Amino acid sequence: MATPPLPGKALLPLAGAPLLERMVQRVLSASSDFQLVVATSTRQEDDALRELCRCIDVKCAGGHPTDLLDRVFHIACDERADEVGLIPLSSPLIDPATVDAVVQFSARDDRAFDYVSNLHPASYPAGNDVELLPFAVLETVWKEARREYERTHITPYCWDNPGRFRIGNVQWADGPNGSMSHRWCLEFPEDYLFVRAVFDELWSVRRPVFPLRDILRLTMARPDLSGINSHLAGVNWYRHHLHELKTISETDTRRLPSSPDQQIRAL
Repeated sequence: MATPPLPGKALLPLAGAPLLERMVQRVLSASSDFQLVVATSTRQEDDALRELCRCIDVKCAGGHPTDLLDRVFHIACDERADEVGLIPLSSPLIDPATVDAVVQFSARDDRAFDYVSNLHPASYPAGNDVELLPFAVLETVWKEARREYERTHITPYCWDNPGRFRIGNVQWADGPNGSMSHRWCLEFPEDYLFVRAVFDELWSVRRPVFPLRDILRLTMARPDLSGINSHLAGVNWYRHHLHELKTISETDTRRLPSSPDQQIRAL
């Protein structure tokens, strides 16, 4: 059985630096024009994260400790943002090209969509989440969303109401649908072991930002690496809300495994 979600993951080591630093390095390698803000809480336990952001010269802002929609909305207000992009900390292997693909798709027909992502329907390997929505839409969602999962996951009120909001989606062009088979995200300890192994194999000072295609080649050549967390492929937060989400079905998620032969590997 997989152990519970991983606490303190922002500061876990990857290739000689904290995970957040490596992820910021990847995000800032995108060619799109944006202001990056690390949205954390105001809790004292996040002081170390704020200090890290100061050291790597990245803006950091705090907000509500559990209501992430409220946190992001007020940070966006303070930044006077016209549009808001969202990339979760669970995506340390995010490809800058993925960020650019979503931004460029949205810009192609300016204001044609109220919400653009690469998640609805999902096709990228899990852990490449990029969402983009105008501030006015974020404000509407902030005012109207009531369910707990709509507040903690920020955007469900928007994408789960396609009759009201115009939804745009970017498909993964470099391979078959990998959303349920390729787990490159970070939630459980097994995921960290996988991500760390990928960085150990692909990261170098000369080429610190390796693309998704290199990860795909590596995992195809080294099934032992993808096997580290393959028993968690397709497991996501949707599984807790199948009776509430209108645009999500049982084929979009899996339950946590409980077989004795799928025990957690020790860190």
